[in-house]
Amino acid sequence: MPQSVCFANKPGHLFAGDVPGPVVLVSEPSSPKAQLSCFLLEPKTGFGNSRVRGKRRDLHTKIIKASLAMEALAERLEQAVIRLETVSAKLQGCSGSLSNGEINTFHGGSQCMEAFDHLLRGPLSEYLKNSRTIGGDVSKHADMVHNALQVQKAFLKLATTHQEPAQTELADLLRPISEHIEQIQTFREKNRGSCLFNHLSAVSESIPALGWVAVNQKPGPYVKEMNDAAMFYTNRVLKDYKDIDPCHVEWVRSYLSIWTEMQAFIKQHYTTGLLWSKTGPVAPSSLFTAEPATPCLPPPPPPPPPPPFTDEDPKLDNGAAQRSALFTQLNQGEAITKGLKHVCDEQKTHKNPALRSQGGTSQASKGRAPSSSTPTPAKKRSPVLELEGKKWRVEHQEQVHDLVIEETELKQVVYIFSCNNSTLQIKGKVNSIIVDNCKKLGLVFENVVGIFEIINSRDIQLQVLGKVPTISINKTEGCQVYLSKESLSCEIISAKSSEMNILVPQEDDYREFPVPEQFKTVWDGSKLVTEPTEMAG
Repeated sequence: MPQSVCFANKPGHLFAGDVPGPVVLVSEPSSPKAQLSCFLLEPKTGFGNSRVRGKRRDLHTKIIKASLAMEALAERLEQAVIRLETVSAKLQGCSGSLSNGEINTFHGGSQCMEAFDHLLRGPLSEYLKNSRTIGGDVSKHADMVHNALQVQKAFLKLATTHQEPAQTELADLLRPISEHIEQIQTFREKNRGSCLFNHLSAVSESIPALGWVAVNQKPGPYVKEMNDAAMFYTNRVLKDYKDIDPCHVEWVRSYLSIWTEMQAFIKQHYTTGLLWSKTGPVAPSSLFTAEPATPCLPPPPPPPPPPPFTDEDPKLDNGAAQRSALFTQLNQGEAITKGLKHVCDEQKTHKNPALRSQGGTSQASKGRAPSSSTPTPAKKRSPVLELEGKKWRVEHQEQVHDLVIEETELKQVVYIFSCNNSTLQIKGKVNSIIVDNCKKLGLVFENVVGIFEIINSRDIQLQVLGKVPTISINKTEGCQVYLSKESLSCEIISAKSSEMNILVPQEDDYREFPVPEQFKTVWDGSKLVTEPTEMAG
């Protein structure tokens, strides 16, 4: 016999309906799907007519549809609650607590600053300790390095909480770092006579690595390049103190570890360059003090209106009267000569020599003050011979014949400007040499890996002791170039210059060859052909 499934809504209460057959009592279904399965267990036999069964079937269908709608609504509400909880958690993590108008850093920014603090607490602290043990100029230099890294820390912290500013404001933000770098390098230049000069040079050559924040792509290799520049001098320190004082060896190790850790820090957090926050305010123009925006001043009042134009102006009346009188006289024609006065012979200068001598000075010239035609002498500038970064500056040298640049490096450039009647010797190997606006200058150098250039100069004598690939002469009058055997293959490029001679070594003497100054150009049917001309004489 078919069974009828009924539910007990309350303990002790049974709802069975008008269905024949034994009743099976089960627990209340926990979901609409279970209710659906129960309602479908309708017995196929029973009593009652077909109309009643149809109503029951319609009622069951409505209940099923309502149950399905309730289930879908419950799922949607559950998903909405999950989304709201997620958004709320994110907002709480990003906003945090606001203090002093500053926005807390995001999680990545805090990790970045923790890593930078680890660099300061580790390698930098050890470097400072070793520097204070050595003392003297090294200790002072180390304090400057410490201050520079603190400034960079402030810059990185600003970048984690602010959006990137415009280029002009960014340059202002980077200026404190640049000033500290310049201070460290200037300290080395002022203490060239120090017994710890190699220590100072190692720091001075590598401190530009702090400029990695301005490198757009892959700043890590830039820091490594600066670290390699420092090793040129740290190797000298190791050579001098390896068997004498181990503290200097520890100093080298601790200092180089700063840049090693810096490379690892950049690789982990700033592989492709400095990252700015995507949220928060735009970074201010000052790194330490954000100046409040000043209210706009009101515009100045308009200028007063011009005075009213009237015909009663005395100046205008006077000028109009004079012009009217002039036109009246011109309209007289030939009758205008009737108003001329007769001059007697005693008043004519060509007949009275005494009047000629008196007429040399006029009334106007007597009252005119004599003008001084003596020009003011040009201000003499102080001579310069110094290394500025990787650039040797030799400027405004007069009557000096013992100028020498001894300590040179491959990446350095020598710039010689406005030196007259002087002699300069450059030892070692440099990248390039430029002679600009000089007169009667003698120059002797060993090796140049790039180009030697002379421009806007006069009476220059140049001697190459080693090798140079290219010599360029522009807008120069008078140039003597003494080549060595190693530099005979160099290229000589000249433009707008004259009196150029190249002296080539032959046996124990030099042979002179003039550089052509006159050229002949002809059209060969398809192009212009230019060749030097030889003057027959």
